[in-house]
This record gives sequence, structure tokens and C-alpha cells, in this order.
Amino acid sequence: MSEIGEVKLNVEVKVNVTEDTNKVRVAVQKIFGNLNLQEVKSKDESSLAGSAEGLEALDAFHDLLRKERILDAARRMFFSGVKGKTITFFLNKQAAYVGHISFSQPVGESPLGPIRVDIQCNNPKGLIDWLSPKTRQ
Repeated sequence: MSEIGEVKLNVEVKVNVTEDTNKVRVAVQKIFGNLNLQEVKSKDESSLAGSAEGLEALDAFHDLLRKERILDAARRMFFSGVKGKTITFFLNKQAAYVGHISFSQPVGESPLGPIRVDIQCNNPKGLIDWLSPKTRQ
């Protein structure tokens, strides 16, 4: 996978006052494996943020995309989120908690707010081809 180059995964998710921080942590880890998440508090809100480097940081997500059989939908979402060398997309927090990938809009679609995912790499198209290859010609 050397044609993809360096990969950096950043994940951030707001923790609402009605939510259990550990359950939100579990939701993210069910999608991205054992990603180390730090609690970030400001005066009136809390969030979890984590980052990891290397393609292996995406292994659990890569496998789950295949298990869920959503490669084509994922591919469309990834390409629509490319800006420069960053791929940005959002995941539904409740679906993640039960181990499923469900793409979401940045605001309004998920009542508890989405999980924001940013993946930086030198070759976004190459990374997308690895994560979600075309399934039809």
C-alpha cells in the first residue's frame, strides 16, 4: 500500500449531557478498533477525540465495510468528502454503538450528533480504492 503514502486518522464526536461517555467511546471503537480517545471538555460541552497513524489504523473499518456490504455507498461518500488531501465523512453514533456503519450528514440527521472522521493522506483516491473498491464495472 505504499502508493497511498502516510495516513492519519482523526475522529471527533460530541458527547451530549444525556449520553454516557463510555458508551460513546464504545461506539467509536466498534468502528475503528482500539482507537485511543481522549475526553476534551470546554465550559459547556464535552467531546471525545482520537487520532492514529498508518493504514493499520483503518483495518477494523476496512473489514467492517466488507462485512456490511456497503462498498459502493461508502465509495460515493468518501469521494464526495475529498478536499485536497483529506477525506471527511460523518457516521451515525447510534448505529456505530451496535457495530454498524451508517453514513450521516454533518448536522440535523442524527439526533445525538454524528461522529466526524477525517483521514489525511497523500493519495486520497488510492486510499478510497483500498477502503472501498468498485464492485461493478
